[in-house]
Amino acid sequence: MNQLQAMRVFMKVAETESFGRAAAALDLSNAVVTRYVSLLEAHLNTRLLNRTTRSVSLTEAGRAYAEGCRAVIEQVEAIEASVASSSVNPSGTLKLVASASFSLLGLTPMLHAYRERYPSVKLRLTLLHRPIDLVAEGFDVGIVVPHLVNSGMLINRPLVRVAAVLVASPEYLSRHGTPMRPALLAAHEFLAPSADIHGPTWTFVGPSGAAESIALDPAYAVNSSHMLRQAALSGMGIAVLPESYVAQDIDTGALVRLLSGYAIGGADKEVSIVYPGRRHVSAKTRSFVDFALTYFRERDLVDANTGALAE
Repeated sequence: MNQLQAMRVFMKVAETESFGRAAAALDLSNAVVTRYVSLLEAHLNTRLLNRTTRSVSLTEAGRAYAEGCRAVIEQVEAIEASVASSSVNPSGTLKLVASASFSLLGLTPMLHAYRERYPSVKLRLTLLHRPIDLVAEGFDVGIVVPHLVNSGMLINRPLVRVAAVLVASPEYLSRHGTPMRPALLAAHEFLAPSADIHGPTWTFVGPSGAAESIALDPAYAVNSSHMLRQAALSGMGIAVLPESYVAQDIDTGALVRLLSGYAIGGADKEVSIVYPGRRHVSAKTRSFVDFALTYFRERDLVDANTGALAE
């Protein structure tokens, strides 16, 4: 027996004082309505209705049960309305995870703009360096480097590509000189991401399109862009860092960009927005994904027509 449905049928019979009128109101047959009430009475081992050939009335137990049913049904309907509303109107708490190195690349202004648009959504952000299982760890949305996400069945929408650049402090360059060709990097203190992020061979593509590969043994390697930037600022050596991460340092002269005519092959960071499944996506998740894509697209970081990363 579907007990909730049986309660609804019973309430309609009590309200209309008729099996026939209840059946018509619920678009059910008289037999189905009668069976639901009979099953409910058998389940409770109690007579709920007094039946005559001309009328139907509640027993004392039926009146008490009807009051309880009314409260239960009202609560269920309120819950259903709340859930249905949340699938249309963004609200609740959105759990986000982001690659730690991306946190300084305009993420905070975007989150602020989203909250201004959707004040009913509360944000809970976690920054991580390690691989994650989005679903198992309970996150709604990830803004991450795709290879760091282990979960299957995720939607992956490209968000932004961050170019890698070589930088060093003026102090370091004054002491060690400025390399004008990639091959000269071997003679310098090289600061690099850890080996699990990038191997020892680095490829530099010149203005003509010619590629030059060099094996470089880092004097210092770390799995944190923040730490690499600090090392470069302190004069430890020449570092490979995301361009947006050090743009302000280059503008102020705290760091100098090197070999600007060369692109560093395979070192760009592609950041995507990922979320579980295509079906039954909550309004808060859908609104955040759409808002983030639009936010970065308007800044010419995502191709407006295809959603692909701008070159």
